[in-house]
Amino acid sequence: MSATYNLWIEQTAQLLRSHHWHEIDVEHLIEEVEGLGKSERLFIASQLTRLLLHLLKWQYQPQRRSDSWLDSITDSRTQIELAILDSPSLRSYPTEQLEESYQRARRQAAKQTGILVSVFPEECPYSLELVLDEDWLPETRDSGKL
Repeated sequence: MSATYNLWIEQTAQLLRSHHWHEIDVEHLIEEVEGLGKSERLFIASQLTRLLLHLLKWQYQPQRRSDSWLDSITDSRTQIELAILDSPSLRSYPTEQLEESYQRARRQAAKQTGILVSVFPEECPYSLELVLDEDWLPETRDSGKL
């Protein structure tokens, strides 16, 4: 962040605290607030895609399971939880984003594993509740347990 931007933030915060509404650069403030929301949503979508990618790899390549995949799964769940705790208004966003994130994860899983994309279910086979459950991991694809 530039010094000018940091100064603008400090000045705007002070104007808000002192109720000097007429001195606030409202248009710029609106852009910044909208940008914050977009950035948080993008972060959650990215973490959800990462999480789904590793869940697919965990399920479809059991012979390659590793601590790094498990670390990635755990970290993504934690990051999503922290983002929602920080911005409770985004609580429903993972639900809204699940299918779109799954489609990205499905394509990435195909590229990273060499498994045909058609092998992965067309629709997300996991509920959001399971995806975010810190104690849940998918079974291998042949076990029939989801």
